[in-house]
Amino acid sequence: MEDQKTIKRQVEKTLRICVFGIVQGVGFRPTVSRHAAARGVRGSVCNMGPYVEIWAQGPEESLRDFCEDIRERPPERAVILRMDVEEKVGEETPEFSDFAIIESGKIKGDIFVSPDIAICEKCKEEMYDPSDRRYLHPFINCTCCGPRLTILDAMPYDRERTSMAEFPMCETCEWEYTHPETRRYDAQPVCCNDCGPQVYLLDESTGSEKGSETVRGAEAIRRVRKVISEGGIAAIKGIGGFHLCCDASKEEAVALLRRRKKRPAKPFAVMMKNMETVERECRFDQAQAEVLDGHQKPILLLPRKKGGRLCPSVAPGNPKVGVMLPYAPIQLLLFDYDDDTEVSDCLVMTSANTSGAPICRDDADARRELLGLCDIILSHDRLIRIRADDTVMDFFRGEPYMVRRSRGYAPLPVMMNADWQGEVLAVGGELKNTFCVGKNALLYPSPYIGDMGDVRTVRALTESVERMCRLLETKPSLVACDLHPAYNTTAAAEQMGLPVLKIQHHYAHILSCMAENDWMEPVIGVSFDGTGYGTDGTIWGGEILAADYEGFIRLASVEPFLQVGGDLSAKEGWRIAVSLLRDIYGQEEACRKAEEWGLCTRQEASLLGKMA
Repeated sequence: MEDQKTIKRQVEKTLRICVFGIVQGVGFRPTVSRHAAARGVRGSVCNMGPYVEIWAQGPEESLRDFCEDIRERPPERAVILRMDVEEKVGEETPEFSDFAIIESGKIKGDIFVSPDIAICEKCKEEMYDPSDRRYLHPFINCTCCGPRLTILDAMPYDRERTSMAEFPMCETCEWEYTHPETRRYDAQPVCCNDCGPQVYLLDESTGSEKGSETVRGAEAIRRVRKVISEGGIAAIKGIGGFHLCCDASKEEAVALLRRRKKRPAKPFAVMMKNMETVERECRFDQAQAEVLDGHQKPILLLPRKKGGRLCPSVAPGNPKVGVMLPYAPIQLLLFDYDDDTEVSDCLVMTSANTSGAPICRDDADARRELLGLCDIILSHDRLIRIRADDTVMDFFRGEPYMVRRSRGYAPLPVMMNADWQGEVLAVGGELKNTFCVGKNALLYPSPYIGDMGDVRTVRALTESVERMCRLLETKPSLVACDLHPAYNTTAAAEQMGLPVLKIQHHYAHILSCMAENDWMEPVIGVSFDGTGYGTDGTIWGGEILAADYEGFIRLASVEPFLQVGGDLSAKEGWRIAVSLLRDIYGQEEACRKAEEWGLCTRQEASLLGKMA
C-alpha cells in the first residue's frame, strides 16, 4: 500500500497558473472549480486583482486536461489575454486535499475591470417562471450577468467591495453562493425578493439616498406601467443611471417629452421588447442582430421600415433609429408584468438629464433634475458607484464601429504592444467627453460623460476620474488636455495639481486612431473633425498632419475664413456658409444668394456682415 502511495505521488504534479484578462465578475472562479472537480484536480483559485491565481495538483494527464478546459471552455463572458503555467516542486509546493475558492488576495499589476453585463436568457426564464423564487425579481442576476463596474468600489471584485455589501444574503441565496453546482456560485451581486434591493416610487421629499418612499415593490412597478400606457413620461433607474421613458408609438407622448426636455430634433433611442419587435420596425442583417442581441446590448442605429409603429417625433427626418433591447431586469418588467396593463413594445429610453447635465445616477439627482420632466419616478436602493450611459454603435461596410463607447464596453482597455511605463490621465474632449487612464501600455477609456459646457458635467468628470483611478489603482503623474485655453476640460486638468501636457485637437484625434489600431510607425493623418485651437493661436480645421507619438508637422489644412459668431457658428452652420459666400462674392451678392438658397433672410445675412 505504501508503495502505491509513493508511485501516486511520483506521477502527480503541482502547477501554479496565472490567468490575465477579463476574469473577474464573469464567473471565472466557479467555472475553474467545476473544471477541477470534473478532472479530479485538487488546489485553489483566488482573485489577485490583476489576475486569477490557480493552484492545481493531480496526475499529469488530469492537469493537462484541466489547463485545456480553462483555455477552451472559460465562462461565456470571460476574455483570457494570457495564461502562465509554472510547475512547482520541492518545499515551495503546498499540499491540497480538495479544490477551494479562497478569499481574494491583493497584488499590484495590470487590472481588468469587467463592464456591466446584460441579463442572460436563463435569468429571464427564471424571472418569468411563477414557480421560481425569483419570479418578477427586478434585480435577478447570476455569475454570467448583472452589474459589475457600476456597483464596484474597489478590486478585487468581491461582494464586500460593491454596493451590494449592504444587502446581506438570505440563507437560500448564501447556499447558492457557496455551492458549485448552482448558477450563482460565487456570484457577487446574488440576491432575491427577500434579501435584495427594492424598487420604489420617488416623491418630492428629501429622503436618504436609499429612499424612504412608501410605494415600493410590485405596486410601484404597476403604477409606472400604467403611467406609460396612458401616454405619460416615467423616469426609470437602471444599471448606470436613470432613463426617461414613454410610449414610442404615441406622438403626443414623445412630443411632450421633447418639449419638457427642450430637445426639439435630436433623435431619441428606442428600447424594443424583443427581436421580433425590431424585425417589424427595422431592417438589419445577421451581423447587426448579433451585436444588438449580444451580452452588451448597445444602442444600434438601424434603418426604419415603412409602415412601422414608431411615431415621427422619435427621430424627425432621420431614416435611422437608435434601437436597443432590454438589458436590465427592471426594463423587461416594464414590458411584461402580472397586471392587466398593456404597455407598448416600443419605448423611448433616453438619458434622464436636463440640457447640458450628465445622466442622473441617484435619488438626489433625480429630485433635483427630473421632477419637472416626468410624471413618475421609479428608483431603487442599489447605489450606482459610477455613471454608465448607453453605448451607441453603427455599421460601416459590414463591420460594427463605435459612436459612443460606454456601458457594456468601458472600461475594457486598449492594449498597446509597446514598452511604455508610467501612469497618465487624459481628460478628454470638450464635447461628448470620455476620459482615459493610461497605465503602462494599457489605455482604459471611461464610460461616456457628456458635454463639458455645464458645471454639473465637469463635476461628474472629476468624480468619475477619482473613482476610475481608485479602481485601477493608479496615481497619474501627468494629465493631458486640449490645447484650447478656454475649455472647461483644460481648467479641470489645471486644477488637478499635476503637470499638464496640452495636445492640439486634430493631432489628438490622429494619435487616438493610431493607439486604437496599435500602430507605432509614423503616419499621414487626415483629421476633418471641425475646429480646434492651433499651435499658432488660430483656429484650425480640416488638418493633414505627418505625425508620430513624438509630434507632428502640419502638411495642409482648409484655407482659413472668417467665422462670424465664434463658437455659435459650429452649431448654426448657415453662419459659416454666409461667411464663405461673403469671401467669394462680396457682401451684397452674399446676402442675395443666402436668401435665394434658403440659408437665412437677407436681413440676417446683412447683420452677419456688419459683425465681421
